Amino acid sequence: MALSEAQERRLRQATRILDFPGMLVGKAAAWLIVPMVGALVWEVVARFGFNSPTMWAYDATFMLYGTLFMLGAAYTLGLDNHVRADFLFNILSPRWQGVIDGTFTLFLFFPAMFFFTLATFDYASTSWQQGERIPTSPMMPIIYPLKTVMPVTGLLLFIQGISELLKSYYSISCNRRFRTEGDYS
Repeated sequence: MALSEAQERRLRQATRILDFPGMLVGKAAAWLIVPMVGALVWEVVARFGFNSPTMWAYDATFMLYGTLFMLGAAYTLGLDNHVRADFLFNILSPRWQGVIDGTFTLFLFFPAMFFFTLATFDYASTSWQQGERIPTSPMMPIIYPLKTVMPVTGLLLFIQGISELLKSYYSISCNRRFRTEGDYS
C-alpha cells in the first residue's frame, strides 16, 4: 500500500502548496506582536510613570492579539503544534495516528470549519454593514476589521485541513510520519 516515489513527490508538492497560504499569513501575522508589545509598554509607562493612562491601548492590544491568535492558527496546525494528548497518541503506529487524524479531520474538523466560516462570514458582513463599534470602550473603535479576520481564519484552516488530510493519507499508506523531526518549513 506504499506510495511510489512519483506519488509521494506529488503528494508532498500538493501539501507544500496547501501549506503556503497559512504559512505566509501566519508569519506575517507574527509581526503583530511588535505593535502589540509597543502598545502595552506605552500603556504601562503612561499609567504608572505619568499617572496618565491611555484610552486606546487596551483596545489595540486585544484586537492585535485576537488577530495574531486567529491568523496564526492555520500555520500552527501546519506545523502540528496544536495541543493534543500526545502521551496516548505517540504510542500508536504512524498508520493508526493517520487513521485517527484523518477520521477526526473528515468528521469533526471539516464540518466545524464549514459552520465556523459560514457563521463568521455573516457575523463580519453584518458588522461591516452596520459600521459596528465596540460600545464598552470609551473610544468606541471599529470592530469590523477584527470580525473579518474570523472567516479568513476559517478559510485558511479549511485549506490547511486539506493538507493535513493528505498528510494523514501518507501516514496510512506508508506507515511513516509525514513530518520528520525538526521539519519546520
